Amino acid sequence: MKKLKVGIIGCGRISPFHGMPAKAQENVNLVACCDLKIERAKEKAKLFGCKKTYTDYEEMITKEKLDVVHICLPHYLHSPVTVRALELGCHVLTEKPMAISMEQAKKMVDAAKKTGKTLGVIFQNRYNAGSQLVKKCLDSGLLGKIKAAKCSVTWCRTPEYYTKSDWKGTWEMEGGGAIIDQAIHTIDLMCWLIGYGENGENLDYVDVSIANRDHHNLHNTTGALIDVEDAADGLIVFKNGVKASFWCMNYYSFDDKVEIDLDCERGSVKIIAEEARVTLNDGREFIAKPDPNDTFDYGGGPSYWGASHTKQIDDFYASLDEGEQPEINGDLIYGTTHKMIMALYKSGKTKKVVKL
Repeated sequence: MKKLKVGIIGCGRISPFHGMPAKAQENVNLVACCDLKIERAKEKAKLFGCKKTYTDYEEMITKEKLDVVHICLPHYLHSPVTVRALELGCHVLTEKPMAISMEQAKKMVDAAKKTGKTLGVIFQNRYNAGSQLVKKCLDSGLLGKIKAAKCSVTWCRTPEYYTKSDWKGTWEMEGGGAIIDQAIHTIDLMCWLIGYGENGENLDYVDVSIANRDHHNLHNTTGALIDVEDAADGLIVFKNGVKASFWCMNYYSFDDKVEIDLDCERGSVKIIAEEARVTLNDGREFIAKPDPNDTFDYGGGPSYWGASHTKQIDDFYASLDEGEQPEINGDLIYGTTHKMIMALYKSGKTKKVVKL
């Protein structure tokens, strides 16, 4: 088996959720880390057991002749760095969001097609035990058709979360707030269960309200005003008739467990964090919880990220080994989740219904 030479671009707090699972792959040789802050790159290189560190990702890719890079950078850099890495001959796995505009995301998809390289985007919650149970029950017809859906995300982002950052809290760099940063995984999971359609053709329209209620009059380290939303609610309507509502905010006292509810013809679904309960109208129940033995040591980090990052990364590398597209690839996300998230913001900013 050929070992793929892999590098990590961006060594912030999310990077262990890429570096440690990549290091564990049989077909991977994790050789280098890159960050503008060299001390941060050295810290993660030590954690991941690799010796090389760089402050220039192009130099890292070229000198180390990398096959794959993981992108763990601020949102606004996902697109330009992905495109350049693809052009330099690397497969790319990037953190969410894919980009902060449709134009940026299209450049990524086009570059992957032009270079023949693989582009993956992290949406690890689809691999949760509860998510998988519900998806199987829906796909098998056990629950019948979905009649309606709702989800909520109530987390905590203190003023310091923004004021100590040089990019968060701005439309130009983060691309949004509570939706694109905190709630994106939960909204994606709800809509994935409903069914986007292969290219998002099941999406009909969205109607969204956004507000900055508790983080106004703050500035980040560059002096930029924190003006993204810290609260949002809305309606996502699908062509199959399902109406899905969401509510998210990031000024609660702690990161509470996310919730998703589905009302179906033959029963109901309740997802709380990684757990799910399917209750059928005939009295049967199916419950899925994370296997206590299904754990992975990322070297620290928020508990709500669970073991599913490594499951998606396993799938990504297995796909590379087999010469196939990963289950969650750039082309898929561009036409579904990313298109929807951008529509949510367009509706929230214009205060109008946006057709998809």
